[in-house]
Amino acid sequence: MLDREVRVYKERVLNPVADGLGSAVHPTTITVIGAVFGVGAGVAAWQQMYWLGLGLWVVNRIMDGLDGTVARRTNQQSDLGGYVDIVLDDLVYSIIVLLFAVGLNTIPAYIAAGFLLVTYRVNAASWMYLASLLEKKSVGAKANNELTSITMPPGLIEGTETVIFYSLLFILPQFGVHLMWIFGVLVTLTVLQRVVWAVRNLD
Repeated sequence: MLDREVRVYKERVLNPVADGLGSAVHPTTITVIGAVFGVGAGVAAWQQMYWLGLGLWVVNRIMDGLDGTVARRTNQQSDLGGYVDIVLDDLVYSIIVLLFAVGLNTIPAYIAAGFLLVTYRVNAASWMYLASLLEKKSVGAKANNELTSITMPPGLIEGTETVIFYSLLFILPQFGVHLMWIFGVLVTLTVLQRVVWAVRNLD
């Protein structure tokens, strides 16, 4: 919901950092290193070291933004880089939820995490396949001058909202089960939103 607006400010902040790095570090290397921090955040959640997890999560998100900025500033954008970025994002999002539930080790936590992970899978299908159809119709990222490799169809829950949710999960772990249920419902609404859009706009 907020990604397109936030992305403009993110670029302003990260451009000087990317210019400083130049071509010294390949964008995909940044992506992979960022994912290691993300998995580390999941391990910290498992061990109930929530403030450490929050720090690792923030680093993961910064590097997730930085890789694309470096790629654009150094003319190293690639389809492979975009693909690896999305796959590792999905890994990090999923493993944090899973290990958070393992750390709590309660039936309600496992059920809430299971529900949220199911909504993630359906949401991935809802936007990724829709994005591929929009690219096929030549109305995707390139046609709209978007900064991402493929178009990201707007929805109630996008990257910015996900950053906020995971941050709250680490800051307020005592409400983790409730947060997972709330976020899962919001992701479900996002899926429905995109399905309605597809029915109205696709042949």
